[in-house]
Amino acid sequence: MISVIIPALDAERTLAATLEPLVPAAVDGLVREVIVVDGGSSDATAAIADQAGARVLVRSGGRGYQLLAGARQARFPWLLFLHADTVLERGWQQEAQSFITRAGTGVRPAAATFRFALDDIGFAPRLLERVVALRCALFRLPYGDQGLLIPASLYAAIGGYRPIPLMEDVDLLKRLRRGQVVMLRSRALTDALRYQQEGYLRRPARNLSVFTLYHLGVPTRALVRLYR
Repeated sequence: MISVIIPALDAERTLAATLEPLVPAAVDGLVREVIVVDGGSSDATAAIADQAGARVLVRSGGRGYQLLAGARQARFPWLLFLHADTVLERGWQQEAQSFITRAGTGVRPAAATFRFALDDIGFAPRLLERVVALRCALFRLPYGDQGLLIPASLYAAIGGYRPIPLMEDVDLLKRLRRGQVVMLRSRALTDALRYQQEGYLRRPARNLSVFTLYHLGVPTRALVRLYR
């Protein structure tokens, strides 16, 4: 039913946790394959993916290139794109299955994403989660760390991910109509290390700057250095 595609780069610290919630869904037959697209890691990322039973591809150039390569190799009618530092909470598969069933009876094909959450405690991460929830409610603009569950047919119809090193998630979602993006209740818990290291003000400010420059037409390759 679902091909899971995970772009990864030096993700040995988080990848095993990302893969773990996919196991029950694989046992139930919902997840049929997991494809980890390694961007040229220097750590044990590829070995962890291989030991977990995932197919491992190697594609450098940035996340857009990795997602595109993984989707081209996917064999099943639904695609789930998931970052290598994001963990879907327990029970996600039941909600995903319900969405797939409903989507099969709908007139217009639709995609779904999960609720953004951070693997951290305190006021700052909860505030950021609320800000993201508001952004999603107002603009239906989730980011890639919320995952994307989409029919392979719809993915192909809108042209799929483009080979760009950054903002590939926003670029794809701009080609979906507002009513084609459904927000699921299940959470996608994202590793908070970057926010902890850079600060809960500086990191979101950096992300917003990149987002703004992208919409002003700055080439994505020029934005990569600012984002990292």
